[in-house]
Amino acid sequence: MKPFLKWAGGKYRLVELIKSTLPKGNRLIEPFVGSGAVFLNTDYSANLLADSNPDLINLFQILQKEGNGFINYCQRLFVAENNTESVFYELRGEFNATNDLRRKASLFVYLNRHCFNGLCRYNSKGEFNVPFGRYTKPTLPEKEMFYFHEISKHAVFEVADYLTTMEKAKYGDVVYCDPPYVPLSATSSFTNYTKGGFSLDDQNALADTAKKLQKGGITVVISNHDTAFTNEVYHPAKIITFNVQRFISSDTKNRNAVSELLAVFA
Repeated sequence: MKPFLKWAGGKYRLVELIKSTLPKGNRLIEPFVGSGAVFLNTDYSANLLADSNPDLINLFQILQKEGNGFINYCQRLFVAENNTESVFYELRGEFNATNDLRRKASLFVYLNRHCFNGLCRYNSKGEFNVPFGRYTKPTLPEKEMFYFHEISKHAVFEVADYLTTMEKAKYGDVVYCDPPYVPLSATSSFTNYTKGGFSLDDQNALADTAKKLQKGGITVVISNHDTAFTNEVYHPAKIITFNVQRFISSDTKNRNAVSELLAVFA
């Protein structure tokens, strides 16, 4: 099942490849859950799903709890009069200002389906700042949202950084990490999807933690770009490389196939 959120770097198209690297286990842990494509398409009896984006986790928690009630609440935003530039920016401003978590969650869904390319991006003040997407008729993904509600009954969602989440892993758990990717070059366009970004020091710390968990008998799989840096930092993990077509760039000339990898610490 596809995730109900559009997501830059989402893993739905790669789910079968990723699943082939994940062993059976008691619990799946995802420190960078994103749109949830992997957990939605696996069948672990328990899931610990974390992200540093509180708006994302708030949405998942409310949908998990309320199901159809929240889906119907979101539906009110998906009307023709809300698919205009002026209303979009008005609702984006409300999203950035409101303290009503249920309203904020519904606006997150609205923004995701109406903004440019479904990006999730914040400015230095922590304000969502993706522009209007100009879609003809955005629709609410009701079926996908209800499936998320059903399959999330055995999931725990947490706002947490990746190290805190990975420290909770126990023998029998399986960890899948989809961190912000290493830039392909020093001049690459690289978008930070969470305030504060994800540095090369973070990339090193993630790899070190994966190796530590591996020594404790816990399998860790990490997605990233296939670069000299990632091949070095993930050594001696098993490296699986493949090409992926990129669709997120606004410049169609930059929507080329790029090489990615899965580092399997097992």
